[in-house]
Amino acid sequence: MKVILLQDVKKQGKKGQVIEVSDGYGRNYLIKNNLAKLADNSAMSQLNAENEAKKRIAAEELAEAKKLKTIIEDEKTVVEIEAKSGDDGRLFGTIPSKQVAQELEKQYSIAIDKRKIQMTHNLSSLGYHNVEVKLHHEVTANIRVHVIEK
Repeated sequence: MKVILLQDVKKQGKKGQVIEVSDGYGRNYLIKNNLAKLADNSAMSQLNAENEAKKRIAAEELAEAKKLKTIIEDEKTVVEIEAKSGDDGRLFGTIPSKQVAQELEKQYSIAIDKRKIQMTHNLSSLGYHNVEVKLHHEVTANIRVHVIEK
């Protein structure tokens, strides 16, 4: 008996998979407990339509991330942040990813979640810095951040 899993089932498969199980197990356990449904023609066509929709959405997200990357990596896009500093060019305190995200949204109206900004350490000196942003699992971009004295 072929069934389509509606939820993840331990040692059987993940949600959306079509698996072959014995008739009794399928009817008496999986279907009865709403863990699976019978894989007939209508259910298979519905599953294929859902998979196509997921692929289309994923392709749109990837295209949007690539478009955002070109905007962020444009030479005109430089995030300027003012900070107090000492005589040697070192800042009083540091600039975290949250502040970089806020300034990017304020200056260029580009909203990026602070958790997507990949900073190994906070910015602690004046000057230009390249900060990596993970826009999509396949797309990363570099933001140019210019820290200037207040």
